[in-house]
This record gives sequence, C-alpha cells and structure tokens, in this order.
Amino acid sequence: MKRHRIAVIPGDGIGPEVVDVGVRVLDEVARADGDFAFDFEELPWGSAYFRETGRMMPDDALTVLRQFDAIYLGAVGSPDVPDHLTLWGLLLPIRQRFNQYVNLRPVKLFPGVVTPLRDKGPEDIDMVCVRENSEGEYAGVGGRVHVGFEHELALQTDVFTRKGVDQIARYAFDLARGRRKHLASITKSNASPFSYVLWDEVVAEVALEYPDVEVTSLLIDAAAAFFVTRPEMFDVVVASNLFGDILTDIGAVIQGSMGLAASANLNPDGGYPGMFEPVHGSAPDIAGKGIANPLGAVWAGALMLEDLGHPEAATRTMDALRAVLASGVVRTPDIGGQSGTSDVADALLDALRTRK
Repeated sequence: MKRHRIAVIPGDGIGPEVVDVGVRVLDEVARADGDFAFDFEELPWGSAYFRETGRMMPDDALTVLRQFDAIYLGAVGSPDVPDHLTLWGLLLPIRQRFNQYVNLRPVKLFPGVVTPLRDKGPEDIDMVCVRENSEGEYAGVGGRVHVGFEHELALQTDVFTRKGVDQIARYAFDLARGRRKHLASITKSNASPFSYVLWDEVVAEVALEYPDVEVTSLLIDAAAAFFVTRPEMFDVVVASNLFGDILTDIGAVIQGSMGLAASANLNPDGGYPGMFEPVHGSAPDIAGKGIANPLGAVWAGALMLEDLGHPEAATRTMDALRAVLASGVVRTPDIGGQSGTSDVADALLDALRTRK
C-alpha cells in the first residue's frame, strides 16, 4: 500500500475547522480505495505561532516541509497581525522557494448552487484559471527610503522573466488542449509596455506550437467585466500573479461563494511538494461559530489526490461534493442554508459511503 505523508497546516481563523473536514474526507476516500493511505502530521504554524515567536513558521520550516509528499493548508491571517507579515512569513516563501509556479484555481458553478449572475447556469460557468505564482507583482522586489519624512519613497518592482512566462504559458496551453481548446491570456500591456508586452510576446510564441488552441488576449479590466457579463466565453485563463489573484476572487463569487473556492500550488517539474488550500481566507468574523463552508477545502483535497496520482479517488471526492450541493438539503449560510460545518462533513461522508 502506498502511504503519503501530508503536512497539515490548519493555520488561522476557520482554517482548522475546514481542514479537519478535508482530512476526514481524504481518510474516507483512501480507506475505500484500499491502495493508498495518508499519514497526516499537523504543524502549528500561523498567526498564533507568530504571537509566540515573532515568526509565522520556524527557521527550518522549508527543510521540514520538503520531506512531505504534499502540504494541506487551511488559512492564514489574523486581525492582530499585519497581512503583509502573514503573507510573506508563510505562504509566499513556500510558493517561491519550492518554485510552485502554477497556482491552479478551478471556477465552476455546480447544480444546486445559485450564482449572483442573472440568467447564468452551470453550463455557463466552467473554467480553470492558471495564475503565475512565483514572480510578477508578488516577487517582493523593492523598498522604502526616507521613512517617516514627507519625501518618503516606496518602490515596488514587478519581475517578469521569459522563462517564467514561458513555463506558465505552456502549462496553460496543455491544460486547454485537454479541455475545450480555448485560452484567454490576461495582461495590461497598453499601460505596462515592458513586462506585459514581454508576456504577450512569449504567449504568442508558445501559441505557435499549439495551433489547435484558440487564443484570446484581453486587458485585465475587460477580462474582469467579462467574468461577470460573459463567463461562458472562458475555458482556461492564464494571468500574472496579481491579475490571477483578482480574477479568481471574482470567479469564486460567480460560482456561488468564496467558501467553494479551491486552489493548488504546483511545481510541475517535480522535486517539491505541492500545497493545496481553499482560498476563502481565515474569515475571523465566523471563526469558531461552526458555520464555515468546508467544501473549498474538500475540493482542494481532490486536487491533491489528482496530483498524488489518484484521479479516481479525486473523481469520487468531487462526485460526493456535487451530490451534497445538488441535494440542496445541507448547505452552510454562505450559500443560502442554515447547516453547520459538521453537517456538511457528515453529508459528504455519507455520500462517499453510498457511492463506492
């Protein structure tokens, strides 16, 4: 039997609540499969760790994490810790040092879920966003001088490399080739004539190797509008770090709730564990109330199963998620219900056990 070592970082806010459900679902799927199992190890890193130590994770955290097959993350963020400290203290070091240059975020409206978009249904909202995850606007290059004086200066430099754009473009084209063969590339090259023109040029060069994939280039403002007015036009979307972040939050809303949004941080070249997480954040306003939606975390677990080489188990997980949503019986407040997190967990496990 194949055993997978998984580092679990429940993190902050609702993170521990939703990850607990995800772990239970993953264990059930593995038990039913019989060919693999999980060894979960919980790591108490995050804002509480920061308050105790002044760091979001220990100095040797990356060395520790590299020993695992995957990382399962709940959420990071707390009202009493500045956001830039939580982001740069945990998430971004893992993404950058492990070269997880792909941030994969599926956007799909499931039957039984209501979208805020008028006259749009599940057939209209079904896309995958491929966010460049290791450079761009999140490269962290810059600084501040003359701090506190009226002539204080802050510089934030975006970093785009030919290799970085090429590898994310190829990943997105390969994905599009296996779906509906349409790729939308998102930039702002009219206002950024260096970085985004490089992006456009590299995407155009890679497109020559994929003549079967139709390519549309859109400016970010137009793309944001079309996510709302014409979501059916999108199949695979590739975008820079910042633009991908913004667009996928819009995607989460149009698919019904931030609580449904899942993501995978991947290094397709191998050598490092992937990191799988819901993207709803720590939601401190509802933490501890037992009403957090765990389905984004469960979907992230399905993405992890896929990455670990268990596509059938991933499909069973998503089938259970779809069944729970389609029934309309058990749903958390963010999608119009009154059920609790534990109710959703029970419904998912029941669905898995009846769909062997």
